[in-house]
Amino acid sequence: MRFSIGLLLAVILVSCVDEKQSQPFKTVSVTPVYEDSVSIRAITFLDSNTLAFAGSKGTYGTVDVRTQKVRTNVQSYDSIVPEFRAVGNTSTDFFMLSVANPALLYKTGDRGKMELVYTEEGEGVFYDAMAFWNDLEGIAVGDTVNGCLSIILTKDGGQTWSKISCENLPKGVDGEGAFAASNSNIAVAGNYVWIGTTEGRIYHSLDKGMTWSIQQSPIIHEEPTQGIYSMDFYNETIGFAIGGDYTQPDANTANKIITQDGGKTWKLIAAGQHPGYKSCVQFVPNSEGKGLVAVGFTGISYSANGGESWKSMSEESFYTLRFLNDTVAFAAGKNRIAKLVFQ
Repeated sequence: MRFSIGLLLAVILVSCVDEKQSQPFKTVSVTPVYEDSVSIRAITFLDSNTLAFAGSKGTYGTVDVRTQKVRTNVQSYDSIVPEFRAVGNTSTDFFMLSVANPALLYKTGDRGKMELVYTEEGEGVFYDAMAFWNDLEGIAVGDTVNGCLSIILTKDGGQTWSKISCENLPKGVDGEGAFAASNSNIAVAGNYVWIGTTEGRIYHSLDKGMTWSIQQSPIIHEEPTQGIYSMDFYNETIGFAIGGDYTQPDANTANKIITQDGGKTWKLIAAGQHPGYKSCVQFVPNSEGKGLVAVGFTGISYSANGGESWKSMSEESFYTLRFLNDTVAFAAGKNRIAKLVFQ
C-alpha cells in the first residue's frame, strides 16, 4: 500500500508539472537591461548565464543574465566601422559577421580580442545570418553573387571558412537574398539546415550544406521588401516561417507558413489574421512545437497552437529574440536589449 500511494503521488506531481508547463502565456513583462545608440539585430546565448550580441557602429558585448551586467567593446577594421547583423557561437567561441562589402567574420581570439578569420570583397557581397550545428561545423549565408546565394561553411570550429561554389548550389534568382533583419532566416536541426530567402524560397540541405534542394513556399514575395524574414525549427520536422512587408507592417496576407514534414512542404497558416510583418519568430522551448513568439517593430505576438491563431502581447518594439528557457527570453532592437518574462 505504501508503494502504491507513493507511486500515485508521483504520477499526480508529474501530471501537475505537465499541466503547468502547457498553460498558454497570458502576459509578458519587459525589463530593459542595456540601452545605447546602437541597433542590435543579432543575439545568442553563449551558455545559461551569458548573452552575447553584436550590432551597428562596430559594437559588440555580453550580458550577464543573472546580474544584468553589460560589457561592451567596439571592433574596427582599418578605417571601417562594421555593422554586425549575424552572430553565432560554439561552446568555446563567439562569432560575429558584418554586412556589406567587405564581409568581415570575427571569432574569439586567444588574447581577449576578436580575431578576423574570414573576409570577402566584391560587388554585391552582403552576409545576413549564421548558425552552428556543433562545436566544429557552422554555416553563414549571404545575398546572391555571380548567380547563386553566398554560403560559407566551417568544419574546424570557425578557424577557417570556405565558400560553396555556384556549381554546387541551386541557381539563384536575380536579386535573391536573405533579409539581415534578425539573424534568424537560417535554422539548423540535426544534420539539417534551412534558409529562407527574399523570394520566398527555402533552401534545404540534409547533410550540413553538402547538397541542396529548393522549395518555393507560398509566402508573399512579389516586392523586394517581401519574403521570408525569419524561420525556426522546433525539431527536424516542425518548422515555422514569418515575413511580410516591413513597408506595410499591418498587411497579414500570406505572411506565415508552417511545415510538419521537415520542410518538404509548406502551407499558409493564419492567412489574413494577426500578426502582420514580423522580423523574428521563435518556438517556445518545451511547448511541443505549439508555442511561438514573434517580434518586430510592431510589437510582440504569441501563438499557443502552432501558429493557427495569435494574440498581441505587447507593443514594445524589437528586431530579434532568443529564449533562455521556456518562460524567459531576451530581445534586442533599436538602442536596447531587454529581458522578457512570459507568464
